Amino acid sequence: MKFIQIVFSPTGGTQKVADTIMTSWDPSFERIDLSDANKDFNEIQLQKEDVALIAVPSFGGRVPELAISRLKEIHGNGAMSVLVCVYGNRAYEDTLVELQDTAEQCGFRTIAAVAAIAEHSIMHQYATGRPDEKDKEELHQFAKQILEKIHTNPSGWTTANIPGNHPYKKAGSTPLIPKADKNCNSCGICAEKCPAQAIDLNNPKETNSKKCISCMRCVSICPQSARKVNGALVAMAALAIKKACSERKYNELYY
Repeated sequence: MKFIQIVFSPTGGTQKVADTIMTSWDPSFERIDLSDANKDFNEIQLQKEDVALIAVPSFGGRVPELAISRLKEIHGNGAMSVLVCVYGNRAYEDTLVELQDTAEQCGFRTIAAVAAIAEHSIMHQYATGRPDEKDKEELHQFAKQILEKIHTNPSGWTTANIPGNHPYKKAGSTPLIPKADKNCNSCGICAEKCPAQAIDLNNPKETNSKKCISCMRCVSICPQSARKVNGALVAMAALAIKKACSERKYNELYY
């Protein structure tokens, strides 16, 4: 049995959750990064006895389209999958069920799912500092429960009863496009690391708004803090979800 982490985490919140679970199983796990624009995912073949943790952020209650398209290239070959969606304390809506449908199309067997909280990637006042120590303790416990069931009956799993709707909710647009300000020195790190290849390698101050998925990686990794989104739009969006984000949401396990 081999443990494999398949993760899409532009700003690191989903990665923290995924690592917390995976290190409870096997600290030497293999990682597949769905944000790597240069990776040939079609060459990835799993085995039936493998266990894959597939982790994505929730973008407006859906799986990021880019993560879906890359996951679809991977060959599950009957491997067990534990699905993880990470959201910024508002709601994850149809993210898990969409991830389940996609994983099963790829040949994975869904055995469990987790919805977890991480700091909002745009409005950092929501779920600030999460996953915190309480979250990590809970995620370790989830991992233990899942692993116990895997070892008890590795071939007799039933599909986890995962919440969500068919058809999925309509995907939102991406109005928050980060732009470079006067502090940009054209170092090119943002262009190299952009999951959607939306930033011009030759002129990093230019962003293709049609390719940008508003993942905020460029904002989070810029060494000059030179990339930002429109402050007024962010303030409006934060106000719109304030009520939904006002109380602490908790991690959930489905298995």
